[in-house]
Amino acid sequence: MPRPAAPCRRSPERHANRSTEPRGGPVPIDVYDPAPLTAGTLRITPIGGLGEIGRNMTTFEIDGQLLIVDCGVLFPEEHQPGVDLILPDFSPIRDRLDDILAVVLTHGHEDHIGAVPYLLKLRADIPLIGSGLTLAFIEAKLKEHKITPYTLQVKEGQTERLGPFNLEFVAVNHSIPDALAVAIKTAGGTVLHTGDFKMDQLPLDNRLTDLREFARLGTEGVDLFLVDSTNADVPGFTPTERSIGPVLDDVIARAPRRVIVASFSSHVHRVQQVLDAAHANGRRVALLGRSMVRNMTIAADLGHLRVPEGVLVDFRKVGNIQGDKIVYMSTGSQGEPMAVLSRMVNQDHQIEVGHGDTVILASSLIPGNENAVYRIIDGLTKLGATVVHKGNAKVHVSGHAAAGELTYCYNILKPKNVLPVHGEYRHLVANAKLAVQTGVPEANVLLAEDGTVIDLRDGVATKVGQLDLGYVYVDGSTVGEITEADLKDRRTLAEEGFISIIIVVDAATGKVIVGPEIHAKGFAEDASVFDAVRPKIEAALAEAAEHGVRDPFALQQIVRRTVGRWVNTAFRRRPMIVPLVIEA
Repeated sequence: MPRPAAPCRRSPERHANRSTEPRGGPVPIDVYDPAPLTAGTLRITPIGGLGEIGRNMTTFEIDGQLLIVDCGVLFPEEHQPGVDLILPDFSPIRDRLDDILAVVLTHGHEDHIGAVPYLLKLRADIPLIGSGLTLAFIEAKLKEHKITPYTLQVKEGQTERLGPFNLEFVAVNHSIPDALAVAIKTAGGTVLHTGDFKMDQLPLDNRLTDLREFARLGTEGVDLFLVDSTNADVPGFTPTERSIGPVLDDVIARAPRRVIVASFSSHVHRVQQVLDAAHANGRRVALLGRSMVRNMTIAADLGHLRVPEGVLVDFRKVGNIQGDKIVYMSTGSQGEPMAVLSRMVNQDHQIEVGHGDTVILASSLIPGNENAVYRIIDGLTKLGATVVHKGNAKVHVSGHAAAGELTYCYNILKPKNVLPVHGEYRHLVANAKLAVQTGVPEANVLLAEDGTVIDLRDGVATKVGQLDLGYVYVDGSTVGEITEADLKDRRTLAEEGFISIIIVVDAATGKVIVGPEIHAKGFAEDASVFDAVRPKIEAALAEAAEHGVRDPFALQQIVRRTVGRWVNTAFRRRPMIVPLVIEA
């Protein structure tokens, strides 16, 4: 089994404005700085995407120049209340923005392009390289941020030279059109980065993963293979997208009233199948959600979405269409609280879901979203809808290669070294095992963390450092200001409640003049229960006064400890306790 990164210590105080706690809880990481990079050596540093589904970003450095592949976001989980997005930690490149030659975007999903606006706010003229659809998606997003990017459109088979980097682009099949893998050729060696991909042999757009190019690159020699790990623990092969069409057609044909299909706003293939199924059953389709309308308009304009004549209808004009003649295509398949589907469940949308309606969740569960999605399913069911999802019907297939497909890739490429990317840790481990089974030496399969620094030279890939990276939270208009301590406070407020204690003491003697006045919120007890703790507070302050303690901050700490011990003993609760001691 490949060796994981060494267990280590993480030092959160190094970056006070960032969270350094991983999503699943604290995982020790041995932080150490790499030695200076020698000439002709390629340095690879995953900034995000390892140990998580999201924040995909990797930097490549040689001879003082940087290339970035992808720059995505991670969506928050329930234990990160109030957070809108989670960004990669740009600290390793923040002081080297002028060294960045370009950002290569493998495809247009949010977990690969969503953080680009925040990077370009640091330096607006960093060139963006990607396929036509990918660039169209990111340009529309950047327009909302009032950024006009420098872009270079590429396609499969194209090569581009950027300083010390020679790039070759390869077609790969994914759940979004126009996805690309990129081969990065340098003096330090050749790296093949798959981006997200699968090997659907009957893709809806007839665009196959180009295994002939993979084979050619393998013959020339791939020194390091960065490969999508998301489905590495799934045996066999990912089913073809075409298998979904008949199921959607059947569900829509049998639906007695309205049909609502929820999917990712960038899933062009799924929207295409819904349009075709609706057309075949004499229904019209209305797109719901700003991102859905924007992305599908772009896809149709570029020819990636074929809209049957007369099928699409503006949502504002569906009032006269019978319920059994309409399909709504919406966002919210992951239970996002502000998305269309969640608003329907909360009865905060113009569409009121009811008996006879059919709702199709046409997406996979992203890890961490399970509870939110199940709440959506329960809420829709309570409203009387029939909910069809991946658990009870084949209404979605993954966009990622399963173990059988990955095995084929290893056998075709015969890479010298492998770095599994894009996946939670179990996915990375499963991918590493596949590499070893196909003949890659165990020592050449690198299990890494975000921030692991890997040097490549003469066909040898070596871990040379571990950067201290954390999460950068976007909370409203603030970026990077929310810390893990802030989130802990928010969780405490939500789960345990809040107790405030106001006391006025004599500045000279320390004796209590007014109070303790106690207020509580979210603490499900009668106010009279605090009668039991007031004497304890007064006694603790009297003892402090006898010992000459006069500092209001020290007295506040005494009050906090006294109330904390009491409430924990009496109620087994740990609310947020905020004492205020005022001198008079």
